[in-house]
Amino acid sequence: MSDYRIHEHPILTIPVRKEITFFWNDNLLSGYENENISSALIANGINIFGHHHKDNSPQGIFCANGQCAQCMVIANGKPVKSCMTTLKQGMTITPANGLPTLPLVNSVPKMKKIDEIETDVLIIGGGPTGMSSAIELGEFGIDTILVDDKNLLGGKLVFQTHRFFGSTQAVYAGTRGIDIAKKLEDEVRRYPSNHIWTNSPALAVFSDQKIGINRNGSEYVLVKPRTILIATGAREKFLNFKGNTLPGVFGAGAFQTLVNRDLVKPSQKLFIIGGGNVGLIAGYHALQAGIGVVGLVEALPKCGGYKVHKDKLVRMGVPIMTSHTILSANGEDKVESVTIAEVDKFFKPITGTEKSYLCDSVLIAVGLDSVNEFYLKAIGYGIKTFIGGDAEEIAEASAAIFSGKIRGREIAKTLGNHEIEIPKSWYRTAEILKSKPGVEIEEYIPEYQEGVIPVFHCTQEIPCNPCSTLCPHGLIFIDSKDIRQLPTFLGNGYCCEVCEQCVVGCPGLAITLVDYRKDPLQPIISIPFEFKREPLESINRVTAMDTEGNSIGKFEVVSIHKTKDSDRTSVVHIEAPREIATRIAGIQIQDDLITHPLDQYISHIGDDTIVCRCERVMAGEIRSLIHQGYRDFNEIKAVTRAGMGACGGKTCTTIIKRIFREEGISDEEVTDQTKRPLFMEVPLELFAGSDASEETL
Repeated sequence: MSDYRIHEHPILTIPVRKEITFFWNDNLLSGYENENISSALIANGINIFGHHHKDNSPQGIFCANGQCAQCMVIANGKPVKSCMTTLKQGMTITPANGLPTLPLVNSVPKMKKIDEIETDVLIIGGGPTGMSSAIELGEFGIDTILVDDKNLLGGKLVFQTHRFFGSTQAVYAGTRGIDIAKKLEDEVRRYPSNHIWTNSPALAVFSDQKIGINRNGSEYVLVKPRTILIATGAREKFLNFKGNTLPGVFGAGAFQTLVNRDLVKPSQKLFIIGGGNVGLIAGYHALQAGIGVVGLVEALPKCGGYKVHKDKLVRMGVPIMTSHTILSANGEDKVESVTIAEVDKFFKPITGTEKSYLCDSVLIAVGLDSVNEFYLKAIGYGIKTFIGGDAEEIAEASAAIFSGKIRGREIAKTLGNHEIEIPKSWYRTAEILKSKPGVEIEEYIPEYQEGVIPVFHCTQEIPCNPCSTLCPHGLIFIDSKDIRQLPTFLGNGYCCEVCEQCVVGCPGLAITLVDYRKDPLQPIISIPFEFKREPLESINRVTAMDTEGNSIGKFEVVSIHKTKDSDRTSVVHIEAPREIATRIAGIQIQDDLITHPLDQYISHIGDDTIVCRCERVMAGEIRSLIHQGYRDFNEIKAVTRAGMGACGGKTCTTIIKRIFREEGISDEEVTDQTKRPLFMEVPLELFAGSDASEETL
């Protein structure tokens, strides 16, 4: 197997998988049975999957979620999205260069009668919201079909290796996302009234209140539900900059899918755009996979994600540059470097602040859009429809889990189970879990320095309380009425027994212990650590960092161990002078050399940027039409085909509207585009059923 595989990981177990062979451009390669074609190609060092028919530009993976067509290849003669198609033994795969040729059909296949299925509830989306709702419905024995387009339930949980925030009493806070996904799936499958269809994308909503579904990826069926829950989550936003379609430019979800689900290493040196939770967490996941993180830029004056996520990165050696933006991803056929600049209060790049960095990939994490098209269509056709999770409102997964619980009960109540109660406190909890990052306060450093003292390096109000439930003596207090409050230590230095459960269990890795008992002048500091232990065990000293990422000094490693129930988090003990012991918040992971900019920056051209990645429409083309007086979105589509590609206008629409505003044209002056029908790509063979011959596929 190639060096682009992840062979060991501090959190993930490397599974035993069946190795198979396939052909790429007549070259024999190896992969794993039933992994996605895109993952197998990247694992073999292949990042260019084809070339665009318009300008022959190289195409590679971007979303890994079936939302675009940039990863298309020709597999056994058929054009397929490589991120949604599994690898089979002996498969012959070639690049999708230009427009693919449709396979010849020699005869009309015999059509199979379409099955129609009735159910009380259809849940579209098997992520945290969908599964939580199915559990509640299962409690009441309500006939439910849960469909998801992936082969695993869990949604984004399946590649979240970190512990989750929120309430331990309500939503598995303190548990890793990958483990939450398994817990929820086991619970869903416990109820016989729940019918699980994986690899089963919903294709369309029809006016007769039926939903077309590609069941198990091989059979087209119509489902007639009494009620629908839309739990389809969110899609990532696109960003306008030169080189934004180069192979090596990933959406954050695609990067996490490759690294944490498929155990593929698509990068050696990563640069991140966006300081929300998604970008910050992805940076941490990259470091765990042994990928260097060159830097992260955020256009706002401060990161929008949780401060503890930001703090984790900076104290591990990742520079975070706020009030900065990307100007270009540079390279011929793939990303080779990135150019950034500082922005003013109007988010315009400041001339003279440009810098370039060597990297081989750029991760885009600039926000999410709700996937609510099925909801809008179902409502339009008069179907009793509910919506929850990110499809309704972008928030953390903990909020999605709890909103699913509420929606499940609401649906059960509308179906005639009027005795069902939904506690008012649930709605209060849901609002708390959806809370945005709150007030930041100055870090509190304990005054007394004796015994054993926990130091809380979290300084921002967010919904989180695992530390208060982990202490066996209840010495850490967070108000249960509002878990956004910061923790308080109720004891003194001689109450703590150094079980270190708060150190390893804090989702933000923001608690250290300072033990003065052995040597008050040179105390021992307990630091959480979720990386490979071997590098630390081979050296004597490490660089200690404070919360803001400032180096405090190099200190001796006393020991590395795992506590009881540590759940894959180690504790590193170091000795440091008492004057600075409480300031130590973490250990630098990566070398400073990886984060140095180039001596000269690589220039960019502002209008030479792709707005519509499907049809390769440039920003300059759009600006030219606006200057000519175009104000109707549909006219722009007719001239350029922007918004007419395979993604259905999901990514370019918001960018074009932004260009209008940049040119001084208000939203009211622009005629919005005619909305494209809700659609999902599906092979025509599906409608022929099992009687279709292989030659017609």
